[in-house]
Amino acid sequence: MTETKKELGQHWLHDDSILQAIVEAGEVTVSDYVLEVGPGKGTLTKKLIDANAEILALEFDKDLIPALHAKFANCKNLAISDGDIRTFNFSDLPKGYKIVANIPYYLTSHLIRSISETSNPPALAVLLIQKEVAERLCAHPGQMSILAVTAQFYFECSLDIEVPARFFTPPPKVDSQVVVLRRRPGNPFDVVEKDFFRLVKAGFSEKRKNLRNALSGGLQLEKNEAERLLYDAGITPTRRAQELSLDEWNSLYLAYNQ
Repeated sequence: MTETKKELGQHWLHDDSILQAIVEAGEVTVSDYVLEVGPGKGTLTKKLIDANAEILALEFDKDLIPALHAKFANCKNLAISDGDIRTFNFSDLPKGYKIVANIPYYLTSHLIRSISETSNPPALAVLLIQKEVAERLCAHPGQMSILAVTAQFYFECSLDIEVPARFFTPPPKVDSQVVVLRRRPGNPFDVVEKDFFRLVKAGFSEKRKNLRNALSGGLQLEKNEAERLLYDAGITPTRRAQELSLDEWNSLYLAYNQ
């Protein structure tokens, strides 16, 4: 048996019911094209094959690929490729593809940003990730972060099953959870995305500061200008960025662009 590589964050999931639940969360059918990131031993891959989807399994660890080819030698609806999701070209995939994957924890933030910003996003992404990060992605105002604002701007985010650490080999130090990201049909607000996120990043630039001070520094505004901007948006200047909803960020954007 190939040993796991700690530096790659490899933790094999073998529980049949959990693997099936992940595929069901992805609503995988015969008409789907699915990108699986990090097939590893191929346990989730087998469930995707059973759902009759067309699958591209992208594996970074080249040592695992011969065993995957041997295991699925007779599978016509599976393509196995070595590659790094951090440099992957999503435009090569057909429109409306899905992502279903048990990904290493360290890849999560990068993958969320990539599938958010690509010109060819997935219609649905079902990711088994660190439980704490899954909760952050689906956070409500009061616990928001730049990652949560980004994910929720582009996707409808929801939490699915929790997966305790004991179901992995070797077990990670924390529990995991499935997060479901369903792509929104379009820009939720009439905003220029680059300008919208410039504002968001300015607001989060000083986590411990209130929005008046954070926006003043992040946008190079006088504090009284930042305060007036917030009042124009209907936002109390002493609030903090993590407290704002997406609608409030939109109000702030509209006030800033008047």
